[in-house]
Amino acid sequence: MKGKKILSAVLFLLLAAVTFYVVFRNQDLGELFEAVGKMNKGYLFLAVVTAVFFVSAEGILIWYLLHAIGEKASIFSCLKYSFAGFFYSGITPSATGGQPMQLYYMNKDGHKIADSSVVLMSVATAYKLVLVLMGIGIGVFWWKDLHSYMGEYLPVYFLGLFLNTVLVVALLAIMLNGPGMEKFLCAAEKLLVKIHLMKPSDKRRESIHSMVGQYQETVGFLKSHGRVLAFLTGFTFIQRCSVFILTYFIYKGMGLSGTDAFTIMCLQAVVYIAVDMLPLPGSQGITEIMYAAVFQNIFVGGSLTVSMCVTRGINFYMLLIISAVVAAYCWWHSVKKSKI
Repeated sequence: MKGKKILSAVLFLLLAAVTFYVVFRNQDLGELFEAVGKMNKGYLFLAVVTAVFFVSAEGILIWYLLHAIGEKASIFSCLKYSFAGFFYSGITPSATGGQPMQLYYMNKDGHKIADSSVVLMSVATAYKLVLVLMGIGIGVFWWKDLHSYMGEYLPVYFLGLFLNTVLVVALLAIMLNGPGMEKFLCAAEKLLVKIHLMKPSDKRRESIHSMVGQYQETVGFLKSHGRVLAFLTGFTFIQRCSVFILTYFIYKGMGLSGTDAFTIMCLQAVVYIAVDMLPLPGSQGITEIMYAAVFQNIFVGGSLTVSMCVTRGINFYMLLIISAVVAAYCWWHSVKKSKI
């Protein structure tokens, strides 16, 4: 596990270095910083606020769902889980490291694994479902513009939409099929015992059965409370829109005009859908390529690179630095608890 984390971190840094080289190799950094310095500070502030809200919204949803199923948790702890999750998602391929670490820290804070699993899977499913519905909506009702802006990269968009759809279906299948989940967990446990990573244990099998039972009870509770699911979906939609409108704030902050907020939000959604499921830590490199391809006719007059650096800097690298600090605190706090 530790080796995989180190490998992911090294791959992330390598991809970041290559990306920075490709983006800045023909750029005058002095002019770039000067252009950033001239941006409207009010719009920059709005961009920062929406970026922080984007990650914080997940913490708010975790807090809301935990309280809905009767689990006590402070909003501070839930925000901690969301930022830690963002960090581990950012440095692992296809964002696979976020939820396991969130589950680990939630368990360390005394939350049941079954309840925590349902909450995190509900948030993840809503997160992907909203993105898929947005993607389908863009493809159906905005096809002409989508085809015009995407050009040769249109297949990448549909690949991203397909992969996200497959994941949503898989998450729903896992959530709604308790017996299937128990069989999967028992098969995984059997395999780990067979390759001598675990010792045989009847008690462990009983624990798996008990956990799946609790899991099904929590899923049943959520299924019977439409208001909770409606809030989850609606708030997730707002969360998604917050990171899409961030690019519009950068656009206005650079003193540009002529393109409406809806168009820029749709294009940023297109970039997210295209790269979200690709197996690269933080979607390094491909995000910048897609951004440049999609926004080249929006950010004109040499403003494309500046906008890309500011947008990516705020909605990913700034958040990753904040999240790294939070993740370090979570690790320190869990170590401290283990010693008590």
